[in-house]
Amino acid sequence: MTSPVGTGPYRSQPPPPSGPPAWDGPPPGEARPVRQPLAEQVKELAGRLSIRWRLTITYGAMFFAAGALLVFVMYSLVGWAIKDAWTPVPLGGDVPAEISQIWDDYWLGQRSATIEAAQTYVLQRSLMALLGVGILALILGYVVADRALKPVMQMTATARKLSETSLAHERIDLQGPDDELKELADTFDAMLTRLNSAFDAQRRFVGNASHELRTPLAINRTVLEVALSDPEASEDLKVLGRTLLGTNARHERLIEGLLLLARSERDLSVRKAVDVQDVVKTAVDQLAPFAAEEGVDVEYDLHPAQATGDPVLLERCVSNLVENAVKYNNGSGGKVWVRSGIVDGASVVQVANTGILVPAYEVDALFEPFRRLHADRIESAKGAGLGLSIVRAIVRAHGGTVTAVPRDGGGLVVTVRLPGSAPATTPSAR
Repeated sequence: MTSPVGTGPYRSQPPPPSGPPAWDGPPPGEARPVRQPLAEQVKELAGRLSIRWRLTITYGAMFFAAGALLVFVMYSLVGWAIKDAWTPVPLGGDVPAEISQIWDDYWLGQRSATIEAAQTYVLQRSLMALLGVGILALILGYVVADRALKPVMQMTATARKLSETSLAHERIDLQGPDDELKELADTFDAMLTRLNSAFDAQRRFVGNASHELRTPLAINRTVLEVALSDPEASEDLKVLGRTLLGTNARHERLIEGLLLLARSERDLSVRKAVDVQDVVKTAVDQLAPFAAEEGVDVEYDLHPAQATGDPVLLERCVSNLVENAVKYNNGSGGKVWVRSGIVDGASVVQVANTGILVPAYEVDALFEPFRRLHADRIESAKGAGLGLSIVRAIVRAHGGTVTAVPRDGGGLVVTVRLPGSAPATTPSAR
């Protein structure tokens, strides 16, 4: 990230290390290979084959079995046909019995030799034909299996595209006869409809409950501020009022977080072109006083990166990442690195920070609502535990992905990738 069009104080420095995930304990010992029986190896190999190849092999095996049976039948029929068509030729006249017997034995021997030669010829040619047609049958079996699995592939593609924000309009809608696959697709569509209703009900409940809770919290804040402004209020009352105001403010932040989370999980109501660089710069500037108060140095290297979405939600997404990076840092002397740019055609925002060592198995849980590292409730005063949950919901609503890995030396490296719309000449953030 040393392009001259970037902005930030550490353009000439290497990017923050991301490193491999940190082990929370000693490394695993050397694995000793275990030799499995042949039957187990065959079963394991069969389990690795895809359903398409299994159908193809099954189709080919059935064809070869039927072909082998047909070859055996033809082999037997040739012998029976020659045997039945073989006409005895008498010598005629007065021939001694010994000569007649020798002639009959010779004639029968010729019949047996002819039958054997014909059967051998038929067997050789039939096996060659069976091999050629069998290879063609395997190819046709693969094509047939592919066509048979096409509805399943359509269902898989639809399921892969599904998210909480697309349940309302994404359906398989399989067309065709009322067979088992059509029934499976219709059942899956009905399940998606029920899931969409359940998610809508959940979001409405969160939104309505949050709105209902804001009113009494606002009333409580007003009453406490009026009581604290009374000059005749005692010092104990003022201490209690300030404590209650802090608790009330924390509850208000929690309600605002729940409202934003519910809003982020809906379809985007605003979609327009956004330069991620401007969004990140705004978020960093807004949080600069907070970082200075915490004694954390924020360094950034920003490059243009076009995306499509809601600028307000994207700004909140980046603000949450930077705010979390400052909060959960080493305190005075800590560092936060922020980058933006285009990587592999995607608009990327990356935020890294110093901090405590985060085990790799704890990273995914941090994106769940109300989850903190080691489930520590002592740190709950720093936030409601919704920051990364809101980030994930906003990124998913924009069709992107968010990943996090432990940083060497402590802290996290969080990377957000959004579908980019920048031209190919846009400078890379790498």
